[in-house]
Amino acid sequence: MTWTLPNILSVLRLFAALLFPLIYFVWDSPTADLVAVLVFVGASITDWVDGYIARAWNQTSRFGAMVDPIADKAMVLVALLVVVAQFGMPLWITLAAGVIVFREVFVSGLREFLGASARQLQVTRLAKWKTTVQMVALTVLLAHGLFASAAVEVLGTGLLLLAAGLTFVTGTEYFLKAWPHLREETGK
Repeated sequence: MTWTLPNILSVLRLFAALLFPLIYFVWDSPTADLVAVLVFVGASITDWVDGYIARAWNQTSRFGAMVDPIADKAMVLVALLVVVAQFGMPLWITLAAGVIVFREVFVSGLREFLGASARQLQVTRLAKWKTTVQMVALTVLLAHGLFASAAVEVLGTGLLLLAAGLTFVTGTEYFLKAWPHLREETGK
């Protein structure tokens, strides 16, 4: 495997996900909130940049195709854990986080189970919007400590609920696309 810029960015995003919760152990609020927002926004931007560069410079690879979605999911899921912990597990944030976590695990499991047939589960335009709304919602919620405003919390929670709705819809779409393959008999 050749270490291309897109692959390096994906791996850096994966490591950022691992280190993300440590921000809150190293710094107190509001410094931790600022660092968390900067790391999360930086990681979110690299998600778009690495894909763009890989396609524009013809640097797509099997490694990149494998690690990029893992890094994306890791960053979102870890950020969700941090947000749920920061807000003390309020119902709407926790419910939205649960829907998002369930869908990510479910769709990953579908893709793994289907193997080569998973090509039918390519990322849709709506799934890209879902990811964008998730990242914006998480950025707003992570920035809450910088503003300590009820309006920021309401906006972030509303966006996270919208993201959970889009997550549910895209998860259902993937399930319906996979259903014919799931119904096949194994031929005991």
